Amino acid sequence: MSPRLSAHDLNKLSPRQREIHDDILSRRGRVGGPFPVWLRNPELAECAQKLGAYCRYDTCLPPILSELAILVVAGYWDAPVEWGIHAPIARRAGLPEQVILDIEEGRPPHLEDSKARAVYDYTKELLASGRVGDAIHARAVSELSESGVIDLVALIGYYSLVAFTLNAFEMPMPEEKLGSVSG
Repeated sequence: MSPRLSAHDLNKLSPRQREIHDDILSRRGRVGGPFPVWLRNPELAECAQKLGAYCRYDTCLPPILSELAILVVAGYWDAPVEWGIHAPIARRAGLPEQVILDIEEGRPPHLEDSKARAVYDYTKELLASGRVGDAIHARAVSELSESGVIDLVALIGYYSLVAFTLNAFEMPMPEEKLGSVSG
């Protein structure tokens, strides 16, 4: 699989693209994943960057729960780049290796934590049907709060957009070199 876009020459970025590129770089330390695609449309890149920064760093969900949801999304959409970026982050956040392996292999993980179970069940059901039944929704609100469920839905939507972008443009794993924009 090779990317459907040619590499983006950093020296040929428009002033607007450079501004957004530098903002992404300052927040994330790299410009990889879907950002090389989105930078082709700077206004989209700016909006997606802001939503992504919120979903990644500022929701009311703790990182372990956010990363659990992100891995469920990556697994559901068969997004290997998203998986490759977030599995190590999930490990660092404390998600057990067996849970990561189960999700990767398409098995329901054993989740003893009720909040983690609520995140997993909500994410799976929303992805599978585009809706969530009353019982799962009520349990998620009870476990995560109303704000937590709103943040979870936003996170599922954002990381689905990431997966679609990475998959549609056949993006490779980001290079380790900070600031590189490959695509």
